[in-house]
Amino acid sequence: MTTGSLPAVFFLATASWLLPLGAVHAESAPDAAPPAQQTISPVPAGAPTVPGATPPDSRADDDTFMLLREAARQNDAARVNALASRLPNYVLASYVDYYRLKPRLREATQEEIREVLRRHEGTAVAEQLRTEWLLDLGRRRDFAGFEREAGQLARGDNLQIRCYALLARASRGEQVAPDARALLQNPPGYGEACAALIAQLYQTRQFNDDDLYWQLRLAGEADATGPARRIALLLGASDTRAAQAVDVPAVAMARGIGKTRAERAIYLVAVGRMARTSLKLAAVALEKNSPRLTPEERATGWASLAHAASIGLSPDAYNYWQRANGVRLTNEQLQWKTRIALRRGDWKTVRATIEAMPQALKNDNAWVYWLGRADKAEGRAQEANAAFERIASQHNYYGQLALDELGRQVTAPPAPSPLTPEELAQAGANPSLQRALKFYSLRLRAEGNREWNWGLRGLSDRQLLAAGELARRNELLDRTVETSLRTRSEIDFAQRFPAPHLDVLHPTAQGLGLDKAWVYGLIRQESRFVTDARSGVGASGLMQVMPATGKWVAAKIGMDNFVHGMLTDLRTNITLGANYMNMVLENFDGDEILATAAYNAGPGRARAWRGLLDQPMEGAVFIESIPFSETRNYVRNVLANATNYAAVFENKPQSIKTRVRPVQPRERAAILP
Repeated sequence: MTTGSLPAVFFLATASWLLPLGAVHAESAPDAAPPAQQTISPVPAGAPTVPGATPPDSRADDDTFMLLREAARQNDAARVNALASRLPNYVLASYVDYYRLKPRLREATQEEIREVLRRHEGTAVAEQLRTEWLLDLGRRRDFAGFEREAGQLARGDNLQIRCYALLARASRGEQVAPDARALLQNPPGYGEACAALIAQLYQTRQFNDDDLYWQLRLAGEADATGPARRIALLLGASDTRAAQAVDVPAVAMARGIGKTRAERAIYLVAVGRMARTSLKLAAVALEKNSPRLTPEERATGWASLAHAASIGLSPDAYNYWQRANGVRLTNEQLQWKTRIALRRGDWKTVRATIEAMPQALKNDNAWVYWLGRADKAEGRAQEANAAFERIASQHNYYGQLALDELGRQVTAPPAPSPLTPEELAQAGANPSLQRALKFYSLRLRAEGNREWNWGLRGLSDRQLLAAGELARRNELLDRTVETSLRTRSEIDFAQRFPAPHLDVLHPTAQGLGLDKAWVYGLIRQESRFVTDARSGVGASGLMQVMPATGKWVAAKIGMDNFVHGMLTDLRTNITLGANYMNMVLENFDGDEILATAAYNAGPGRARAWRGLLDQPMEGAVFIESIPFSETRNYVRNVLANATNYAAVFENKPQSIKTRVRPVQPRERAAILP
């Protein structure tokens, strides 16, 4: 996203159960969470008519179902009952039952709830109902009922349910502190469940003061005001002051450092928050008050400043990390300390910091790759190659970088054997996929995605390929891609990297001299080929062109008749998006890294990041240290996509290093505002 008068192109934010597609940020929120999620609707209204689609209900029934859904969302039990009674044989009968129960979940008897669960056991809606019921049982501290039902969940990744499960065990006197420490890493997602767990463990002395101070640090880092307030109260400190430290750090700092350990910890949260907007002011305040802090507190303060300085790519970041030496770092701090060491070429620190990461984080592809690079830089060729081999079989950014280090190149795997009619028929008969198609026909994409993903559980590679083909036949290329990505041994690049609308895109790219593999790589990341995708901020179409950007590019290329509504036209969207890609590419001297970052985060930001260089920087290091996490992921994914597309289009091996080249510190005069 860009600010001021600068045109912008935005990514499509999808529902939370989709794989990330890329993102943009407000100028003041580097490395922050993505924008509010949006729902998109790529399929025409009306039931699908291709093989595997559900039989159509009457339009009146569909309309009634939509009214029922809205009444349930508003908890209008009387209206829900009236509407549900008009849908006795609707194809989405499980959702009719769910919506009928939802407004009165707290008043319903356990037998009523269990009856609905029994009737629809093994479905996505039963999982959703059970999740909501468990949360209610946890809030009511009905741990006997909670534990009877918790084991029936198919997925155990809901943070609040996991907190209630630990709270139930702790209430019986079990020692759960180690599990709780491992779990409690994301304060914005805590809710009542995790807050209650922390309070219970502290009151029963399973957690000590150090555990609470650690949670306070996490809350400050994550901009989580509510958790910071609750922790302050447990520590006997002012919750108002804790909230100010997170929300208005200048006010909290003006109150002074305080006299107790809790007050000093809150002050350090304020210093860390202030560093995000004024690093200099925060550093001056920390220096001034250092004599009144313990060595550990001083190091904690410098770690917060180093983190903020790293996100800002400040030249002071490296020295600040040295001043934080010895203190425990959060996961985000460990990763940023590693990135700054990469920019400095300090492979010793890269190795030490990665090795200090928790095992789950250390196993992330990024840190497997960079630890291998540290091994290689320090002459440990055998260890380096072992690390690269761990990830080289993956068709993603780090897998491609690892292949390059091993002296191999990216190739498109052989196509799997054709799907049989029986395999396709089985996919079409999958009840969850049928329900998903019905939801897509109703333009309820969030529910459709949930049902679709539920229907993929436990499928073999061949079954997944058949489901991907079912999605393709229903013009749901985003589902085709996401489904095909789940296969492990049978890889179908035609599904993973489709190239629709080639008759429009190829001549457009050719006329501009653009690499069509890069264009397709970007479209795949932006919209997953959803032609009428629309983001919450107004970006539209395959290439997610913002209205202001469309108007600006149209004027540049002489499209005098442009109006905003034309952005949903396929040819217009590709023409404007491709021309904008060409403009940013020219603006950055043909550098795909910078141009891709500019397309996502705006040319001004990409110029600013480049402007901090005083010598060429390895492209992979530059990408790894892009301050915005979503832009960082976006650039990695687009360039990896482009490399895979090139392998398909050119039918010959490719190296990602032809795109991930050293970023040069100088650029010619900008042509973009």
